[in-house]
Amino acid sequence: MKEGPKKITGFQKNQLIMKKTLTEFIGTFFLVMGAALGEAVGASLALMVMIYAGGHISGAHYNPAVSLAVWIRGKLSIGDLIGYWMSQLAGAIAAALVVANVFITEGREICAVPEDGVIQGIIAEILGTFALAYVVLNVATAKGTAGNSFYGLAIGGTVLAMASVIGKYSGAVYNPAVAVGLSIQKTLCWGQIWIYLVACFGGAALAGLIFKMNNPEDK
Repeated sequence: MKEGPKKITGFQKNQLIMKKTLTEFIGTFFLVMGAALGEAVGASLALMVMIYAGGHISGAHYNPAVSLAVWIRGKLSIGDLIGYWMSQLAGAIAAALVVANVFITEGREICAVPEDGVIQGIIAEILGTFALAYVVLNVATAKGTAGNSFYGLAIGGTVLAMASVIGKYSGAVYNPAVAVGLSIQKTLCWGQIWIYLVACFGGAALAGLIFKMNNPEDK
């Protein structure tokens, strides 16, 4: 007689949640640290290696906007989404405080988007985040690419490509947690945080919707 799937106990469920949220905290921490201490190449490499390190545990989002896209796509529960957001924000804050106080690298609170370039900055963040979330959904969650070994390289490469192409218009953030972390560390200015929140979540939501439209059979 064939046995049914084993039920997960409450303890096992809590343990799994803890593993996922801790992984998201660690990955976001090193991503924000890379963005604060390095430039596009350093941040992209930090993202890539952390994706390979934590992808099998949490999916390695390290980005609230990416988590939103994955939730819209149907691969993340609302409970996990909230837990991921909290862990990602905590990781970003911790990294910003370490960089500013331990490495004594406090920024100059520069507004990366010029006053006459707000529209360009918003569009750049929408496009960059859309590209990132779109790649994540297709290389890390789609049935057609299941089990591939290039997902980390593809995702990290997308961030580097978008930073190289349109990063000059917005600071190449593409991640609300990075925006918060760099604002705390004063690489970015708080007055423009809304640009990154609106544009990043908007671009990711669009990617999630388009993925569902293009892959109706991939549930």
